[in-house]
Amino acid sequence: MPSYQVNRALTQAHYGGGEFAEVLAVAAQITPGDNESFHQAWFRMGSQVYDRAEQYAAAGHQVSARRTYLRAFNYLRTSEFFLVPSDTRKLPAYLKCRDAFIKAIDRFDQRPLQVDVPFDGSFLPGYLFAPAGIQNPPLMIMFGGLDSLAEELYFGISQHLNERGIALLAMDGPGQGAALRLNHILTRYDFNVAGTAVLDWVIANLGEHVDTSRVGIGAVSMGGYMAARCAAFEPRFKVCMIFGAVWSYYDIWKSRPDNHPLAEIVKHIVGAETMADARERLKLFSLDGVADKITMPTYVLHGEDDRQNVVENAYKVRDALTCEHVVEIIPKEESGSAHCCIDDFTKTFSMYDWIAARL
Repeated sequence: MPSYQVNRALTQAHYGGGEFAEVLAVAAQITPGDNESFHQAWFRMGSQVYDRAEQYAAAGHQVSARRTYLRAFNYLRTSEFFLVPSDTRKLPAYLKCRDAFIKAIDRFDQRPLQVDVPFDGSFLPGYLFAPAGIQNPPLMIMFGGLDSLAEELYFGISQHLNERGIALLAMDGPGQGAALRLNHILTRYDFNVAGTAVLDWVIANLGEHVDTSRVGIGAVSMGGYMAARCAAFEPRFKVCMIFGAVWSYYDIWKSRPDNHPLAEIVKHIVGAETMADARERLKLFSLDGVADKITMPTYVLHGEDDRQNVVENAYKVRDALTCEHVVEIIPKEESGSAHCCIDDFTKTFSMYDWIAARL
């Protein structure tokens, strides 16, 4: 899995999330299977790049600062990835990476709007990335996966949607990003409650920025379950984008060992003390009896060589859908067939074109 994260940074480098030479330098310092060396290598590089960004900012070189803060964010985010929630370094690493991202967007030509959606006695934070020069564009609301960060969706997804005239509201949902790390909101099987809350807030508050009658829902990785759940119980969404299908999150975890690199994180996001308890809670995270309730056009993109969510998940979703749908499977012989096309984002183009045609 660490090699997957290196590949991820290389792909995101095309969108400002890295520099090939820096990523390869980090990779050379990682001992396979050693998460401590993984954290230290990424944090060291992230901190060096962050310091360089600060120097550019102090000198008034705003373009250089912006690009450098973006790389620092992504390296520091990666350094936090495998740290268990009880590690005292996890929150400081997260806060530093988030600080880098906010300093970067402060220097965008068109600054994204930061939003806080009231939820569960607290709020879900997010960012509105709008296409330049377009009045009232359609909107995709998107969540990430597992405990991922809304900021990650900038690298690729926001840019591809914006190029097609579509705004992106990238959200930290329950169990994700700042909603989890700062607001202590755990994930939930009925993720549609969060999806509807965000849609209601968009309709009430973003009418001057987007066309609130043309709003779709999407998510990535574990978010493949979340997007489908939101779509099934919120018919006001106009399209659904499932970027990496998940049929049952319990099925994904039932055979994984208790010492899996992400086991502590899974326990944390569901509020469990043991993996046995976590697996029991994950039994509710299933699309059985849910997927067939989706009524809006739906696009499913999945890699045949996905090692995290095996391709059978996509086939199960395909067989259950009764709405208009496209299920695109990237063959394992091609680049882009890994988890969420992390090895080739160009394989997502047809998905974005399809969304643009319907929004």
